[in-house]
Amino acid sequence: MAITVNLRYTGKNGAARAFAEEMTAGGTVERIRSERGNLRYEYYVSFDDPETVLLIDSWADQAAIDAHHASPMMATVAKLREKYDLHMTVERFASIEENAADEKFIRK
Repeated sequence: MAITVNLRYTGKNGAARAFAEEMTAGGTVERIRSERGNLRYEYYVSFDDPETVLLIDSWADQAAIDAHHASPMMATVAKLREKYDLHMTVERFASIEENAADEKFIRK
């Protein structure tokens, strides 16, 4: 069962986007993506609120999330969050088996 965490970063004057750009340019995003159990780590910019950036962060299981939280990269992430004075909201989801009835609504 995979676990997906949606984190919305909000700041002022483009801070959330600058944070995501520094995370990417500095190589932290690639290092997180290479961690055991990481399935997805992607930033998205909101059309509705230009001061908000969404991170979709998916992991194979809770053990992978725990290892990530104990990794040295979390200190880097925390420093950058502080640097850009970001505030966060978090939603957490566990995957379920696909439902065949939903297939008719999915265009592949």
